[in-house]
Amino acid sequence: MTADVVLPCLDEAEALPWVLARIPAGWRPIVVDNGSTDGSAALAAGLGATVVHEPRRGFGAACHAGLLAADAEFVCFCDCDASLDPGLLPGLLGSVADGSADLVLGRRRPTARGAWPAHARAGNLALSRLLRRRTGLRLHDLGPMRVARREALLGLGLSDRRSGYPLQMVVRASDAGWSVREVDVPYLPRSGRSKVTGTWKGTWQAVHDMRRVLDEPALVGGGHP
Repeated sequence: MTADVVLPCLDEAEALPWVLARIPAGWRPIVVDNGSTDGSAALAAGLGATVVHEPRRGFGAACHAGLLAADAEFVCFCDCDASLDPGLLPGLLGSVADGSADLVLGRRRPTARGAWPAHARAGNLALSRLLRRRTGLRLHDLGPMRVARREALLGLGLSDRRSGYPLQMVVRASDAGWSVREVDVPYLPRSGRSKVTGTWKGTWQAVHDMRRVLDEPALVGGGHP
């Protein structure tokens, strides 16, 4: 099995060599440059990645641009900051390929002190509880490593282009009756500072974006994979 791996990227030149070296053999890395000024795009292209330029700033804008650029049956998402190992993705994809799950999420397990700052963990916990109330899904993490079928993801009609994109994917998948599963994955100290959860302000802005997603009414007629 092969897949396209969407890697949203904003000034990740330091981490890119490590990340791209761990893409599974035969899989296609799609680096979505979201306005980098450190040469990330040129570096990624030089390392053999497909590079997509998304001028609209926002995590969701970058992720969705990568999804639209993908053409494989399976699409994976992974941060591009060396906090998550893309080499683990085949283990997540297996459950989607065999039909035992429609969406598989990597549940982050910190490997070192400081890998997951307290404010980021607190925001994630709060959102997990709100998600459970909204959907009934007993998830512990809304992390960025995930796998699903491309056509099914496109059928969800994802519209958020900011920090709410990962949550909207889970909410709409649940509303559509998808089977959603978590798999533990090691969470490493990231390279550089997070653009979203590197500060309390950034974390709570992300929480605000995600609460807006949770307040959206359930879409009628959402398709199942």
